Amino acid sequence: MSQPRTSPDPKLTRMPPGIPYIIGNEAAERFSFYGMKTILAVFMTKYLWLMNDTPGQMMTEAAATEKVHLFNSAVYLTPIFGGILADAFFGKYRTIIWLSVVYCFGHAALALMGLQGDAAMWLLAGLVLISIGSGGIKSCVSAHVGDQFGASNQNLITRIFNYFYWSINLGAFLSTLLTPWLLKWYGPHWAFGIPGVLMATATFVFWMGRRKFIHVPAGGTSFLLETFSRKGLKTLGKLSVLFLFVAMFWALFDQTASRWVFQAQEMDRTFLGVEWLESQVQAVNPILILTFIPLFTFVIYPKVDKLVKLTPLRKIGAGLFLMGGAFALSSTIQEWIDAGQRPNIGWQILAYALLTAAEVMVSIVALEFSYTQAPRTMKSLVLGLFLFAVSLGNLFTAAVNRYIQIDSPSSAIKVGLQEATKAGDKVSVKLDHAGYDEEIGTPDDLRMTYTTKDGLFTEIPGEVLLKEALDHIEQWSRENDHQLPRPEDADSLIKDCVDPWGNPLRYFLEGSKACRISSDGPDKKAKTQWDIGIFLTIREREPEKPRKWHDSLHPDKPWLDRRKEMLGVSMEEEETDDEITYSRTAFAGGGERLEGAAYYWFFTILMFITALLFIPYAWFYRGETILQE
Repeated sequence: MSQPRTSPDPKLTRMPPGIPYIIGNEAAERFSFYGMKTILAVFMTKYLWLMNDTPGQMMTEAAATEKVHLFNSAVYLTPIFGGILADAFFGKYRTIIWLSVVYCFGHAALALMGLQGDAAMWLLAGLVLISIGSGGIKSCVSAHVGDQFGASNQNLITRIFNYFYWSINLGAFLSTLLTPWLLKWYGPHWAFGIPGVLMATATFVFWMGRRKFIHVPAGGTSFLLETFSRKGLKTLGKLSVLFLFVAMFWALFDQTASRWVFQAQEMDRTFLGVEWLESQVQAVNPILILTFIPLFTFVIYPKVDKLVKLTPLRKIGAGLFLMGGAFALSSTIQEWIDAGQRPNIGWQILAYALLTAAEVMVSIVALEFSYTQAPRTMKSLVLGLFLFAVSLGNLFTAAVNRYIQIDSPSSAIKVGLQEATKAGDKVSVKLDHAGYDEEIGTPDDLRMTYTTKDGLFTEIPGEVLLKEALDHIEQWSRENDHQLPRPEDADSLIKDCVDPWGNPLRYFLEGSKACRISSDGPDKKAKTQWDIGIFLTIREREPEKPRKWHDSLHPDKPWLDRRKEMLGVSMEEEETDDEITYSRTAFAGGGERLEGAAYYWFFTILMFITALLFIPYAWFYRGETILQE
């Protein structure tokens, strides 16, 4: 059997024969990755603590956001190493095949969580393997697409990169709809397992095309010589500045898998007659991509180009401003939520439209631009650096969410719980924690109680006084059709209430059906671990709905409800008023320094500053287009 070509056919004017295998591989691989990523934040906050035989503690939204973006950062850091392996040592094809196997093992680890051992360790192992596998092949696959083209058919490169991106979003759209549904009704094993099957399929499809591809040989020492040549370093320097701007774009964009999911939980998710799960709303992005790519390529770009010459850098600059607009709308939505409203999910879908337009103009264009500017032996490395920009953006978002988290004294319960778990399956732990004065037996002590049945409860100092203040809020709510008072009304209700240290009580809306009353605690300082308070949550019993044909596709109860019944878990003491449930949960510390709309406006302002600074960079940039020969 003849060996595959090592350079493009100089007479070929149509699409290269290996392209269908790359596109099919990419659609299946992206299904697996986005299917897993779509549900990761919700899984961490709602499911992970129930995966072991002994329930643990629920993860906060800020902590989950931090971990999701650390994972994203790792996924987009490893392309640099994958690019070096491909360009210098093994070539792109072998690097992609080997790392795809690692990728499959990562999905297997997620699917097996909770079956044996500590679920958190399985989660960590799976995410590490996926970050190595997925990240390692990213730069190689993008460069492998470009390697299939030569001078005779280079006019098709823009089209194929759009097709390439189209296949990515087709896989992402299908998985974003399916995996949240699987997670809700069939649980994490199926929700993480099916994307793993698709990854194995992607690997097989890519292997089938091995004889159709152009296999550009590894550069070896020439790779190093060109990388560290004057021209190579100059190219890397110019593009690295571009990648810093792109990094801030991804710092905002990837929050669609974290903060925008949590925001969607507080919105009315009925749209076009369909009630969406909070994670499914992310499917709007890939379906809009499938629409926007041809719209921009064949309609908007040609029309605008007649008025203003549309260079790649001008497209990227316009996209940065659009991203700022998308987050400005998201910030406004959060302001409505902070005011106790429940806006329709259509507003977030509009924000997704702005965000997706920005993605078309920044991500696709910057990916193609980076490839064309890279020296021939450095294609994978440069695209690895482009993806490293995604890593930097996610690392920045993770760092912000790490900084804004406020420690909670209740974390000390973990030590007592670990010791008690060794004694048997039925766990009951009571732990007194010294308060601000660091002495046991004084009025500022906290007591934390954990039982297998009821979960974790925290008894806070001054709890009686806070409950009395919350009684005023609850009474007002019951008298006003179970609506929560706005801050100005609530302040008048609790204006005479203070905590044991003389601090006034603060009222915060957490959405249309949740609020909290808190105080600065014994240290008399806001936003510290000694803050204390009580959450009040109002839940309306959902009316029974007539069964439809698709109800036969899933069990009668969601997986979470069945899992809690299996473990005998009851989360909160509740008082029921007909069809309305009022529940209270005391807390100590554990809040966020930057919360609500302020969090979203912080990133919005940073994005507009980034877009303004990009203008002089684009004006002075000079480069050249370099393709394979």
